[in-house]
Amino acid sequence: MSNPRKNRITVDIYGQQYIILGSESTNHIRHVASLVDDKMREIGSKNPSLDVNRLAVLTAVNAVNDYIKIKEQLEKLQEEIKREKD
Repeated sequence: MSNPRKNRITVDIYGQQYIILGSESTNHIRHVASLVDDKMREIGSKNPSLDVNRLAVLTAVNAVNDYIKIKEQLEKLQEEIKREKD
């Protein structure tokens, strides 16, 4: 069994450099890192007293909340499509 090619890229998130290793394209990894950076800066600008660890946790909570909402919307749409087919 062959391993998918891993891309290694250095990204900047909230002023820190991180090396990301993943099977997604480098453009995709850069895009994800940019979205994380944007969200951290947005939350940080509204809460300037937050330390970076709390800011990172709040960013993760926001991201998972968005993910759950989108997943629920997808499930509802899939149910509607299934009902229309039946």
